[in-house]
Amino acid sequence: MAHTLHLPQAKSHRLLSWGLAPAFTALLLLSGCASTPKPPTSALQAAEQAIASAERASVADYAAVELSTARDKLSAAHSAVQEQKMILAQRLAQQARSDAELASALAEVAKARVVNEQMQKGTDTLKMEMKRKTGDQ
Repeated sequence: MAHTLHLPQAKSHRLLSWGLAPAFTALLLLSGCASTPKPPTSALQAAEQAIASAERASVADYAAVELSTARDKLSAAHSAVQEQKMILAQRLAQQARSDAELASALAEVAKARVVNEQMQKGTDTLKMEMKRKTGDQ
């Protein structure tokens, strides 16, 4: 009689084990995927390229603060990758790219302003020369 009592328990135990095994395996697979996010490689590369482009354009002469901020954020993004904080790394890399692009845009504006001022001085000089030659003063 004791033998028959153990048989239903063993059978239900086997059914329970086989029923949960696929769910447990799926849970392990999903948690494995979630725990190893990929580094934001493309965002990091885009930020590095934007900074390199700004450096080639001598942006530091006109927008040193913004370029420095971009470099700092890129460095922080690399640190976040090392710490497995991929969402933060992605955000910092995007901000670094934006800051580098802002630095480039500000530098272009500053360069255009310098050219405009030089042209204005040239125009003023020509006007003064014309007045002097015609006798108007």
